[in-house]
Amino acid sequence: MTLPIKYPVEQSDPPRSPRETLPTMYDLPSEDPQEPGLPDEFHDYQPEVLRLTFCPPNYSPDQVFSGSDLNLYYDIRHANWYKRPDWFGVVGVPRLYDGQDLRLSYVIWQEGVSPNLVVELLSPGTEREDLGQTSQEPGTPPSKWQVYEQILRVPYYVVFDRYTDQTRFFQLVGDRYAQLGLSQPRLWLPSVELGLGLWQGTYQGITRQWLRWYDAEDNWIPLPAEKIEQAEQRAISAEQKANQLAQRLRELGIEP
Repeated sequence: MTLPIKYPVEQSDPPRSPRETLPTMYDLPSEDPQEPGLPDEFHDYQPEVLRLTFCPPNYSPDQVFSGSDLNLYYDIRHANWYKRPDWFGVVGVPRLYDGQDLRLSYVIWQEGVSPNLVVELLSPGTEREDLGQTSQEPGTPPSKWQVYEQILRVPYYVVFDRYTDQTRFFQLVGDRYAQLGLSQPRLWLPSVELGLGLWQGTYQGITRQWLRWYDAEDNWIPLPAEKIEQAEQRAISAEQKANQLAQRLRELGIEP
């Protein structure tokens, strides 16, 4: 969704570009040195599966962006406030910033487009905030839930517990998130013509359930290694068919 962008400017000052006001894409940090710990392997691999399979057919690849563990700045009045979703996907924005640079952060008032979906991977230290069970203290930044629901108004929010494989899907209904009671852990997003569901499979040598995107025919969007394997299988099949045809022609006395 597109957010209105307003920049406070002093009457005596000439109009200034958003690039000339702090923070910018390149001035903002992508990591907080005071935050203890780093993401574990699952927090690396699961977002990677989501990124590699997030291929909306109704958008060109250069208009699709996804971020993981990337600072998301959401309030121009508090320019240093940010959240860091485990994964989020956006369509309708350039894949590269200015068509050439990798983003160091995602700044809402410069991008003008909120994520279509945010995924949080539950961990003991963030579970209550991820599920909207914390309240905002006076003078402190809002919680993740408040930012996604009330400020950015992200249409879909997914919380995945890797320890139990429980997946909770939330959709913005009016001005509040409503948990969807789905018979299967699968959610279809019409805006990107893709669905998000749980896939039992092996990635990076780890066999478990992974969140993964699927298409309108309920086929999992292939990972790069699967694309290579599929291409090899097609080549082998084509060669076998060619050999079978050549054999039949010889049996008929025809030189292939």
